Amino acid sequence: MWATLAWLTTSLTRLPAFELLAIGFGLGAVALIIVRLASGGDLRVLRRVPLRAWLLGIGGLFFYHLFYVLAFRAAPAAQVNLLNYLWPLLIVLFASLLPGHRLRARQVLGALAGLAGAVLLVAPSSDGATDGAPIGYVLALAAAVTWAGYSVLSRRIADVPSDAVIGCCAATALLAALCHVATEATVVPSAGEWLRLVAIGLLPLGLAFVAWDYGCKRGDITMLGSLAYATPLLSTFILVAAGTALASSKLWIASALIVGGAFVASLNQQR
Repeated sequence: MWATLAWLTTSLTRLPAFELLAIGFGLGAVALIIVRLASGGDLRVLRRVPLRAWLLGIGGLFFYHLFYVLAFRAAPAAQVNLLNYLWPLLIVLFASLLPGHRLRARQVLGALAGLAGAVLLVAPSSDGATDGAPIGYVLALAAAVTWAGYSVLSRRIADVPSDAVIGCCAATALLAALCHVATEATVVPSAGEWLRLVAIGLLPLGLAFVAWDYGCKRGDITMLGSLAYATPLLSTFILVAAGTALASSKLWIASALIVGGAFVASLNQQR
């Protein structure tokens, strides 16, 4: 689901950033509420969510996606996409700070291979030319740090039900809407843009969060960060297929490093 986010974001650049986030998260929250109620859930559980969980959830979702959207509008899509996807590497590193966790040699080797692939993709071309604005790269790195920090810190509130993500999505949509009203002029989406907004709300800004939240709280956080290297590969392929990024030998080599790094890091994973 997250592999579609880069392409959907680049296809909606006509919409102001806060407006895009407000509509996307609003649709995502509605979708999550419908799914939860249809499965017999009780949203009253949200009343028991502690303040620290609200602050972490809303802050993580809002600032990560704000940095993400702005980065794609300031620099080339392929470079921004892979810089943003340094967050799996950062998760592996940050997770070593959690009680009972430590880095193993194969995880370090896998993370370094993934990092090498990302660096290769954003390196200058053979003629010495560079692409894009530095501010876009800085924003992409800020997004990576924000998401890795949010994901690892979620482990510290593992007792909070994953349904809290529904409330955080709704609150993020409201916060983005307030920022939009205060700072942007509204752009009415076209029919095609509405279809893409529904897709971005249902998938990467909706159902994906519940799956990720459950994984961070119940799964192996280091393994999760390592396996997440598959997402930039899929995301980059989608950008190439859509004509938003150019396929090249450098891209395929970097992709091999990223996938290979994830494979190495996940070998014989034990505690």
